[in-house]
Amino acid sequence: MSSQENSEENLPSEQGTAHGAVDTVDDPFADPGLPAHKPRIQDIDERAAKRSERVVAFLFTLSMLATIGFIASYVIFPVDKLVFIFPFGHVSALNFSLGLTLGVALFTIGAGAVHWARTLMSDVEMPADRHPIEAPAEVKAQVMADFAAGAAESGFGRRKLIRTTLFGAMAMVPLAGVMLLRDLGPLPEKKLRKTLWARGKVLINMNTNQPLRPEDVAVGSLTFAMPQGLEESDEDFQTQIAKAALMIVRIQPDNIKDKKEREWAHDGIVAFSKICTHVGCPISLYEQQTHHVLCPCHQSTFDLSDGARVIFGPAGHPLPQLRIGVNGEGNLEALGDFAEPVGPAFWERG
Repeated sequence: MSSQENSEENLPSEQGTAHGAVDTVDDPFADPGLPAHKPRIQDIDERAAKRSERVVAFLFTLSMLATIGFIASYVIFPVDKLVFIFPFGHVSALNFSLGLTLGVALFTIGAGAVHWARTLMSDVEMPADRHPIEAPAEVKAQVMADFAAGAAESGFGRRKLIRTTLFGAMAMVPLAGVMLLRDLGPLPEKKLRKTLWARGKVLINMNTNQPLRPEDVAVGSLTFAMPQGLEESDEDFQTQIAKAALMIVRIQPDNIKDKKEREWAHDGIVAFSKICTHVGCPISLYEQQTHHVLCPCHQSTFDLSDGARVIFGPAGHPLPQLRIGVNGEGNLEALGDFAEPVGPAFWERG
């Protein structure tokens, strides 16, 4: 379609002659202005304003009560107490009460602030023209002068006692939050260094639950053992077996290279921790010809004929050995605990 065929109604109402400029009658971007302000009922009725004030005060009071409930729940409910709450089922009474009270405390503060702003604070529209963000030089100079004057008047530079105690107070306050880390769990104390093995503890075959005798361990075989007195029905069985799990291997005494290993063995029967020293996986793969054991998680390999030293993989140190002997009844028994902590290294390992 040519320009001549355009209808006149689509052409500008007025055309200028200078450089083809076009002047329009109506500004398409004219400021529409603001609608007339409508007062709220609280602005014209003091009783309504009082009601809103009471609602805000009620929400803030409820927040305070919820905070008190949070503290009381922390003190009252034991960590292991379970309660049935529909529809969640059995949940921790402590966790549920802490979450509920803290949620109510935070929500009511927010709800109270929003209700306060929407009903009682001024809502008159106050338009302002945009201006450069950067302050003029004279304003900057005035601000710096006022700051210097305020600092001088406060005596912060001269009052060393106030300055020192202020810094001390600000540094001490975060310690209150650090103290909460104490409740992340019980202190490990020396539990990571000790196991249930002790002098006189009989080695119990984990497959038969019977005491192990030297004749039960054939050359080239791999047997798993646990301390006498530990039962699978015990509440802390998993915690204890994770440190005390033992693997028993019988090697020809002449094939044992490490002198200490030979002394701590009984007639070629050696006992090493089953827990890998990399990340704590249970070791279960044994190669008879080489006397190597392999951790299935990350392929750390240990030589059981040479003090269980690491010959491949990411493990950082050998498997701890348990010194064993035979008691008067002919059963294999421990002659003490492991000489070093079992499993992966930890930050206070000595």
